[in-house]
Amino acid sequence: MDSHGGRRTKVQQDAATVEIGYALVSAGFAAAVLFGAVAGPALLFALPRALRTALVWIGLVAASVVFLARVVSVLVRFRRGAQPSQPGRTNPDS
Repeated sequence: MDSHGGRRTKVQQDAATVEIGYALVSAGFAAAVLFGAVAGPALLFALPRALRTALVWIGLVAASVVFLARVVSVLVRFRRGAQPSQPGRTNPDS
């Protein structure tokens, strides 16, 4: 985070903590929604055992992949210092 290799300030540490929390919560939410969409029918309806097992496993694998991808993408974007767009304001990099 610090381009000079020095210690991070308290503000930078707090920002990193908040960003990690956001990454984990948003990834957990995305994974839960995906798992519910894929495995939900298997848990709600009386399906054949093989289909039910396959849907639950596919849901677990897909949810795990989405969780990891979301966490990595949020933390990489934070490390690069990407700022959200601010309508009506000039970009500080311009």
